[in-house]
Amino acid sequence: MTLGAAGTVAPPAAAHGRTAVLGRRHMISSTHYSASFARARMFERGGNAVDAGVAAGLALNVVQPSLCSLGGVAPIMLFAPGMSAPVTIDGLGRAPAAASLEAYLARYGGDMPEGIPRTVVPAALDAWLAALQLYGRLTFAEVAAPATALADGFPVHARLARDIEQAQGALRAWPTTAAVFLAGGRVPRPGDVLVQRDLADLLRRLAAVERASEARGRAGAIQAVRDAFYRGDIARRIAAFIEGAGGMLAYDDLAAYAVRQEAPVRTTYRGYDVYACGPWSQGPVVPMTLNILEAFDIGGMDPGEPERLHLLAEALKLAFADREAYVGDPEHVDVPIAGLLDTEYAASRRARLDTGRASPELPAPGDPWRYEGRTGRIPPAPVPVGGARHPDTQYVCAVDDEGHAFSATPSDPALSGPLVPDLGIVASTRGSQFWLDARHPAVIAPRKRPRLTPNPAMVLRRGRVVMPIGCPGGDAQPQGMVQVLSNVVDFGMDVQEAIERPRICSLSFPDSFWPHAYEPGMLAVEGRIDTSVRAGLEARGHAVRVWPAWTSWAAAVCAITVDAGGTFAGGADPRHDSAAVGW
Repeated sequence: MTLGAAGTVAPPAAAHGRTAVLGRRHMISSTHYSASFARARMFERGGNAVDAGVAAGLALNVVQPSLCSLGGVAPIMLFAPGMSAPVTIDGLGRAPAAASLEAYLARYGGDMPEGIPRTVVPAALDAWLAALQLYGRLTFAEVAAPATALADGFPVHARLARDIEQAQGALRAWPTTAAVFLAGGRVPRPGDVLVQRDLADLLRRLAAVERASEARGRAGAIQAVRDAFYRGDIARRIAAFIEGAGGMLAYDDLAAYAVRQEAPVRTTYRGYDVYACGPWSQGPVVPMTLNILEAFDIGGMDPGEPERLHLLAEALKLAFADREAYVGDPEHVDVPIAGLLDTEYAASRRARLDTGRASPELPAPGDPWRYEGRTGRIPPAPVPVGGARHPDTQYVCAVDDEGHAFSATPSDPALSGPLVPDLGIVASTRGSQFWLDARHPAVIAPRKRPRLTPNPAMVLRRGRVVMPIGCPGGDAQPQGMVQVLSNVVDFGMDVQEAIERPRICSLSFPDSFWPHAYEPGMLAVEGRIDTSVRAGLEARGHAVRVWPAWTSWAAAVCAITVDAGGTFAGGADPRHDSAAVGW
């Protein structure tokens, strides 16, 4: 079904060769099967795709604690009947008011230690509540019921057991975290039941706040849940714990916080409107890359041949070069986003792409300022540094036959810091995506949002949603999304086939996570890519690193396509424990 008709390498997933799941009433796809099945109860209760997406997102916060959490981030893109375009909810916390660059350097030197020093305001709960309040139908208690039941105990899956084992050294230094994830002093085995009692109690406590506020109406009762978390005793408990552990987050930071609802950025690719999150995230990389690729006859190439993969890699490098130079929280940084998305600017960048030879390092940034009729600073190229890369995060998308669409990328592992006592959540450690370089657009600053890697997206045509799409994978996210979109649009693949095609992933730019690892010229390829293709890439100047045949490091994309007749096709990536469920 086409849109027109409608560091350490993780081990490979075992399953592959699936077929797309078809439906007419509703469809959901997420990176964990329990979250996908949580959605069924929402539709049975009269909910829509937003209710189902929020329920699945909350469930992901429970069953994938090594990849996301309720105290983390949850950027969301939404579409509802009557809208002319999607909207985004940033779902991204801000740095503490005390976290100036000078204060941070004075406290931590030139480092960004793990855990408490990386804390920003927990944002995920506010994002789920905002989506539910504004676009859903059900109550918080209803959408949180599956997550609450899972927090009471669920069987540990292999990925979680492996992640806990790899993180156990750090976890043992955080007693509150170790008490949950290393219960009895050992790493859980697959099939063991993981109980998150404090998290379950927190969800029940918030549901009780909602019930006690029913006289305020549905929206008012959901607002009461939000106020209880961000302005009540829960916020005071979070702030006291962080400050007691030497962190900068204060009660006023939580009390002043609210997610932002904003317009996404947009481009067109071969007649399709592609919407991405704004420059508070790396979302603009997707439309910027597509703008560069559009002039090439991609559909006339073999999808797996070196020529096409080379073009993808080089277009991505050009987009990432501009990400590094210009993209950061637009409330603190003058981002030339109109220039970056201008098609004439894309043509100027395309002229720098050598179709026969790879750039040995990250290209110099372009000059988008003049495409906005002004001038601005063009920063220097980054300096290569070492360090590990971080493919965390989860994803969920949903659609229904009324025209609602939901796309969200929750993140921030519960294993990334100490759990707040009695609450069972970690305060977001997304500060790891700040820089400590005053020249960088993502440099840390008071009440600033770090430039976020999670970036859900959506594709429309003639005002109708034809695909929500997204994935985990850190900086691999826009790379996986671009490749799947191209597979569907350029080659007419159905969504599941497009997801399962082997992928490449450029590492030739600074990683978004501290310490911002950068390996000039490095291109990772999944092991299913033929040796002759790898040789063709190497002949073009790429330094090729072979990853396992099926690895979540290449991004685990989930997506749903909607054809002209209203049939949904759900695609779920076997690189994760993903599942699509429809009716």
